[in-house]
Amino acid sequence: MAPCTLACTGIGFSFVHGSFYYSNMQPISPESTVSTVSMEVKGSPLVLLHQHSLELTPDGKYVRWLRDHPKHPRNWSALRKSYDLTLVCLLDLFITASSTAGSAAAAQAEIEYNMNKTLATFIFVTIFLLGQVAGTILFPPWSEAFGRKNMYIFSSGLSAICCMIIGLVRPMSVIIVMRIISGLLSAIPYTIIGGSIEDMFNTRGRIWGMYCWTIASNIGLVLGPIISSYVVAELGWRWNFYIFAIIIAAVTGGLCVIRESRPALLLAHEVRKVSELTTMDSIPPPLNHDHIPDLHTFVRESLLRPAQLFFREPIIFLVAMMIAVSMSLIYIFTQALQPIFESMGFKETDASLMFIPIAIGTVLSAFTRILDEHILRRFREQGQPIKPEHKLAGLAIGGPVLALSLWWFAWTVPSAVHTSWVVPAISLVLVGYALTELDTTLYGYISDSYLSYSASATAAVAFVRALLSGTFPLFTDQMFDGLGNNVAMTVLAAVATVFCVVPPLFIIYGERIRQASKFARYSWDIQQELGKDEDDM
Repeated sequence: MAPCTLACTGIGFSFVHGSFYYSNMQPISPESTVSTVSMEVKGSPLVLLHQHSLELTPDGKYVRWLRDHPKHPRNWSALRKSYDLTLVCLLDLFITASSTAGSAAAAQAEIEYNMNKTLATFIFVTIFLLGQVAGTILFPPWSEAFGRKNMYIFSSGLSAICCMIIGLVRPMSVIIVMRIISGLLSAIPYTIIGGSIEDMFNTRGRIWGMYCWTIASNIGLVLGPIISSYVVAELGWRWNFYIFAIIIAAVTGGLCVIRESRPALLLAHEVRKVSELTTMDSIPPPLNHDHIPDLHTFVRESLLRPAQLFFREPIIFLVAMMIAVSMSLIYIFTQALQPIFESMGFKETDASLMFIPIAIGTVLSAFTRILDEHILRRFREQGQPIKPEHKLAGLAIGGPVLALSLWWFAWTVPSAVHTSWVVPAISLVLVGYALTELDTTLYGYISDSYLSYSASATAAVAFVRALLSGTFPLFTDQMFDGLGNNVAMTVLAAVATVFCVVPPLFIIYGERIRQASKFARYSWDIQQELGKDEDDM
């Protein structure tokens, strides 16, 4: 076969014992075509690929990144990664704050529209989170197939518009629709940031990337009630949404200059560039396990993937339930925390400041990230591979601390004892610390365990979290009024105590569970095939 014919028909190339092969392993005779082969190799796809920091997979069927390719997101500069991560975290922070801010707005809107408190809470809090539930199903597969950047901008820009419309209009029907759409859009940063972090950071970097995201999200949860309490008291509930519209619009401007981070899409772009440099139809397709599907495949597989992960993966199921119940505490506190401290002599607005101890606890979790670094460094020094279970120290600490702090809070508020407000406030610091540990560690665990499916895995968790977070506020008042503050908090403390069995389960049996998992095992196979050392890239 002539070399030119080989170049036009082969789909993969390799050198074996001095002979030049294409995909069906038919050799060119070195004796008869040495000079022409030499000329062909000089301009061959192999040379072009290496000139663009690309290479063929071992089987010669696909193109993949070379380790040092400057356009791979894990090789971006620290400044670029920091900027992009900061912007998407700010987006999640303020959109999350707009969700918990709904409680204070509902308290005043119920008077304006002459509705009961439960209905007002449903409109301003629950339907936002129900919209988020729908978004967690719809959007994450899109990010895996079509990229992240445009979805962030789409979410941010439309969220700002929705907030502005809620503040401007009078018909409640329009407010309801805008609140649902806002919730739907909030699922975009909420569910795909984990995927962006996996795109840009290696195992060590993901510790701090997930920490930054969790800090931003949790501070957003506690910042919303504080901002809204003072804004609603001074300016009215509509200004609550004007302010968030302005802030989120500013974030949208910053998002316009972040980069697309989905490696598969960037790789496809690089392969197209190389293909345009040659007239030979011999450049194999890019390695892309998350290829862009047709509509039928997208509906059948991609949209259903989060549900598959939730019901078929024990890790995802347990993580989803633990995160959903624990993080729903914040939405319970938006209804219950201020009345508890008002009974201790605080004014309504000042009582909202009791969310600050939770925020302080959130920041204190940085010490556990330092512990994570120490543990990983020890394994590296011993020459042992880093496993997801090696980063579960925060879970082992956070689970018991959450149970302890809730028991503490339950029995140091009226009417069990008469103590200074400082005593239960200290327990809230521990609550904030524990919630952040669970959030950071568990999201990081599924990100490390599911890699290319991390966005869909996060979506499954986010679905359950949003569903429970939207449901709990509807019966919080009835629960605390009927059982009393002490017993109601005791119920929550008991649930947190049951969750203490999860940390040893994951630490001892996590690797075995992952090995039996279709999705987790497949993700590790992909990583090994790519040949990337997670500790270095």
